Amino acid sequence: MPSASSPATPVRSLAAVNADIRALWERGGRLSPEGRREYERLLAEWAAVVRGDGAEAA
Repeated sequence: MPSASSPATPVRSLAAVNADIRALWERGGRLSPEGRREYERLLAEWAAVVRGDGAEAA
């Protein structure tokens, strides 16, 4: 039976995630629905990096 866990994904640095968040907001100050989803994904990645949980950052 295959394992339910996925292989470890390289974790980006906090600075890289922060840069992506800043760049997203610099595109115009308002987020489209797609931009909002990307922002939420980046926030989840940021939180995972802060917690040191690489599996959640994927």
